[in-house]
Amino acid sequence: MRSINLLETIKFINSQSPETRIYLGADSARLMKDNRWIAEYTVAVVVHINGSNGCKVFGEVTRDLDYDKHLNKPSLRLMTEVYKVSEMYHKLYPYIAHDIEVHLDINPSDKYASNRVIQQAIGYIKGTCNTIPKVKPDAWAASSAADKLTHILAA
Repeated sequence: MRSINLLETIKFINSQSPETRIYLGADSARLMKDNRWIAEYTVAVVVHINGSNGCKVFGEVTRDLDYDKHLNKPSLRLMTEVYKVSEMYHKLYPYIAHDIEVHLDINPSDKYASNRVIQQAIGYIKGTCNTIPKVKPDAWAASSAADKLTHILAA
């Protein structure tokens, strides 16, 4: 699909002021391709320049087989989003001096299917990234930035 240019991303981030904020988010969509369910994952790296001067967004789109049997129970797909955002965190963290905030496209309300994995997802990010992730409605890097980036990069 489309890979992120890590060197370009790291170079851009490191050229910014200490006030710059970094946000990571992931989103996914399920689609049928060649009679198989595929999950398309987008990871967004949002660089909020000086914390107040607009953003530059980097990202990547990957595709994997989707093994969730029921559309209304996307546990595996949602946890794969979490794994992918954690992986991006670990690709960037050693090379940049800025704090990184992780956003998960998971709704805490039990009205939504994503609620099924909320404790597992938060625990995974806490354990692997040593940070507490944001979830909806505060997870705009996942629910807005990554979602919109999906349409741009997958095209």
